[in-house]
Amino acid sequence: MKEIDFSKGNGLIPAIIQDSFTHKVLMLGYMNKEALEKTKSTGLVTFYSRSKKRLWTKGEESGNVLTLEEIRVDCDSDTLLVHVRPAGPVCHKGTDTCWGETNEGVGFLNRLDAVIKSRKSEGESGSDHTSYVASLFEKGINKIAQKVVEEAVETVIEAMDNKDDLFLVESADLLFHLMVLVQAKGFTLAEVVSVLESRHEPGR
Repeated sequence: MKEIDFSKGNGLIPAIIQDSFTHKVLMLGYMNKEALEKTKSTGLVTFYSRSKKRLWTKGEESGNVLTLEEIRVDCDSDTLLVHVRPAGPVCHKGTDTCWGETNEGVGFLNRLDAVIKSRKSEGESGSDHTSYVASLFEKGINKIAQKVVEEAVETVIEAMDNKDDLFLVESADLLFHLMVLVQAKGFTLAEVVSVLESRHEPGR
């Protein structure tokens, strides 16, 4: 990271917080040198609170932390663009962003990923009502992986038969079960997308 000019803001520098998955701007905070170093060392975004006159790690009370992905310095070396993975709503008023926006990037897929996560928690809580997704998680990763293989084969078969409607149905089933498998492995759709994005970085 290039040298940062903290002098223009009397020791503080604005930090624009952006979701690395959806690319939504979530909030604006300020960092001093100590806050920046703590952010880099802990991997959790930490600001300098101008009202409390101290460092504060986002989510230290709510649990809605911002996990650091990348920090970029602007052309004048006096503003930061911080890419993060948010653990929940960012604004203290309970909204996804400080502008009251819904933090969605891939739209429905993003919402579906959240639903799968909730169904996984449903199964872990021993709920009397068990959904299809919760039952898959209960059966374990081998069963989920088997479903992905089955759906992949069915998708290929429909592709070879040139049946467009059935191909789309099987493709949807394949994608859905792959998303379940990703969560069964402890990952999220955002992390898969992050790998895809890294493959398209300049020079790669």
